[in-house]
Amino acid sequence: MHNSRIALLAGAALLAAVSAASAEDVKLGILFGFTGPLEQMSPPMAKAVQLVATEVNAQGGILKGGKLSFVQADDTCTDATAASNAADRLVNTEKVTAIIGAMCSGVTIAVANTVAIPAGVTMVSSSATAPTVTTLNDKDLVFRTAPSDAYQGEVLARLLLKKNIKDAAVTFVNNDYGKGFADTFTAAYKAAGGKVTANVSHEEGKADYRAELGQLAASGSQNLVILAYNSGSGNTLLRQAIESGNFKTYIGGDGMVGDQLFTGLDKKALEGMIATRPGAPKGASATAFTDLATKAGVDPKATYAPESYDAAFLVALAVQKKGTATRDGLSAALRAVTAPGGMVILPGEWDKAVKALAAGQAIKYQGASGNIDFDKNGDVPGTIVEMTVKGGTFTEVGPAT
Repeated sequence: MHNSRIALLAGAALLAAVSAASAEDVKLGILFGFTGPLEQMSPPMAKAVQLVATEVNAQGGILKGGKLSFVQADDTCTDATAASNAADRLVNTEKVTAIIGAMCSGVTIAVANTVAIPAGVTMVSSSATAPTVTTLNDKDLVFRTAPSDAYQGEVLARLLLKKNIKDAAVTFVNNDYGKGFADTFTAAYKAAGGKVTANVSHEEGKADYRAELGQLAASGSQNLVILAYNSGSGNTLLRQAIESGNFKTYIGGDGMVGDQLFTGLDKKALEGMIATRPGAPKGASATAFTDLATKAGVDPKATYAPESYDAAFLVALAVQKKGTATRDGLSAALRAVTAPGGMVILPGEWDKAVKALAAGQAIKYQGASGNIDFDKNGDVPGTIVEMTVKGGTFTEVGPAT
């Protein structure tokens, strides 16, 4: 009897040791612009990503009880060399399985080409929206949870015409994001009957844009479209445009949305400003995210917070689906957990997803930002919402589509 009990205890200890050994920790990278023209936008996005780790670890962990963690790096949003160096640290020093990011389109393309694609590392950006990201020769390694500006540009054009704004002067930051957005907006606006009186590029980081504003004002339109960054050239252009008194209506895209835009500006002059950004449709998935984010002290309405949460949750699901923290095959698993027909998984439903996968069931993640249905290029259709400045802050009006 005594020997039998010893044997049972030894067997239990061995089983526990085997179970513990089978657990596998997973480390993922966050690559956002913690410095640069969108530095104030990055922390809420990162908090949304970190919320995924909190939920996963509280619901039993990943890969048979392993710990999910995220390590952050700064892509600066605009400096391709700095972004590539930061990505190299994540990939080759931190040994992350995948990267959530990068933030802006130009650095996303640079990181993909110089680091991620050569290393076989999957990237899921929640905010790189330039159409040029679509055409990357990426070996199916670059995905986005935010819709392309090829779509946002069309939506903004239709929105202005719906508001009977029939002419506009356009200025855009001279990079992949600004040029791509401006190209799609102007093409759609003209095709639908609108008149672009001027289309002027500008460089990020200048202290004076009065020459560019002079060109725009001379075109005759009092409607100014600025496709730039809210704490960078967008802020400076707006301040100097307001000082000039040459424009009555101000319009922007997602890069302009954020209360940091108002730094040093007369907020009253921007009352009624029109803007667009990716957003979330109403429904069970959006409600689930809003509830869990609010409870955790994360702003669910912060620009790109829902998309960032989705990017992180999706990568975690793909790792769980694949069964290991290795990099190979992750993009295929990412497509598998978003394919139509599976059990619907909402934000926060980690335990439900793990049990379904363990039972051999297919799952379909329904995101905080809406339906995640990757096309062949890793893009999603997404939802674009209209924003306006009301009482000195940005307020969501509703779907712009």
